[in-house]
Amino acid sequence: MSPFKQRLKAFLKFNDERFEDLRGPDVGRVIYRDFSAGLIVALTAIPMAMGFAMASGLRPEQGIIAGAVACLVGRTFGGSKYQVYGPTAAFIPLIASMAANYNHAFIVAASVIAGAILMILGLLGWGRVAKKVPNSIVVGFTAGIAVAIAGSHLGDALGVVFAKGSSFGDKLAVVGHGINGFALTIALGTFLMCRYLMQVSIYIPAPLIALGLGTLVANTAWKGKGIQLVADRFGRIPSDFFVFTPPALPTITGPVLFDLAYYVFAIVFISGVESLLCSSMADKLAHNKKTPFNADKEFWGQGLVQIITPLINGFPCTGALARTATSIKAGAMTPLAGYFKGVLKLMLAVAIAQYLEMVPLACIAGILFWVATNMIKPSEIRYEFKEGALSAALVVYTAIMVPATDFLSGVLSALILYFIALSVQKVRGVGK
Repeated sequence: MSPFKQRLKAFLKFNDERFEDLRGPDVGRVIYRDFSAGLIVALTAIPMAMGFAMASGLRPEQGIIAGAVACLVGRTFGGSKYQVYGPTAAFIPLIASMAANYNHAFIVAASVIAGAILMILGLLGWGRVAKKVPNSIVVGFTAGIAVAIAGSHLGDALGVVFAKGSSFGDKLAVVGHGINGFALTIALGTFLMCRYLMQVSIYIPAPLIALGLGTLVANTAWKGKGIQLVADRFGRIPSDFFVFTPPALPTITGPVLFDLAYYVFAIVFISGVESLLCSSMADKLAHNKKTPFNADKEFWGQGLVQIITPLINGFPCTGALARTATSIKAGAMTPLAGYFKGVLKLMLAVAIAQYLEMVPLACIAGILFWVATNMIKPSEIRYEFKEGALSAALVVYTAIMVPATDFLSGVLSALILYFIALSVQKVRGVGK
């Protein structure tokens, strides 16, 4: 049997080695730990998913459905025992660009094409290729995305409204006319609660608690203080999250084809690199001594995530580092934790749907600021700087270029510079 057919057969196997811990004598304890982990992550993920969707220019409920469906699909067909799938910060600028320039049907089309490519790459055994992207570029890319996210939600945190496409000077002028201190207090309070409550215990769903308290204050004691709510921007939040959206493209022109190719490449790149980084981190964090993650199968699962999730009102998702770490620390042992997370998240969201539209936008901004600060890892940056001048330069270059230009310009130019530098080093080595 050819390697291609062997991989296809393995990828279509549902009850694979990732479920090995459910076959032992302690199956009851394993199921309990998975349920506990799924519940904790579900409670944490609801406000984060809303924030990611809104930051991407989409509706809050789309983040909820995306996180739930992506986790169910990824845990079924992916290559990791522990990875939690859902909306991630790395996708925000990309999806926001598609939402601003096109519509959700275009996002679906780009994601479906990217998903098909990921599945083919997995069958061809290309999972190992993504591992060759230098970590210095990944660290710089992550830091750059963090800066972009924080900057794009400054208005909500300050309680001011920036006109679409405002320049930096225009934004300063708006801020100069006044800041809503009540909104700023909610944003800072949310940020501090998320940052420090999670340090007290992984079992405290800090984002949900912060969201609840912020919503309570904004709709009672500080009602009428000019605090913008989710309903002010998005209207009513429905409880029927599932809406089928078929892929569609506008009239095909040269610029449209270029944009489509750009977005497809970006989805493939982010999905591949971030999911493999997350899977690798998960195995290390869980001290996994049994079946390690399968990079090729992870590409296959990522492909199906990108195809299925956007079709039912979601958008592109991938492995979520913070939620995966939370799941492992909360006791997750098998993919069953992901199923619990997906189902419980939907159930909880439906139960509180009528209250989600009352959430202050400043609260969402505070959660996203917390996410952004978590994305910048000083220890990783210090490590790359110690690796030498090339690694340090790539970190700084990518971190600046990604928010200053766009994803493709920042990452691709960094990769080109990396390979040029390697070629020069090899030539010098041969000359000596």
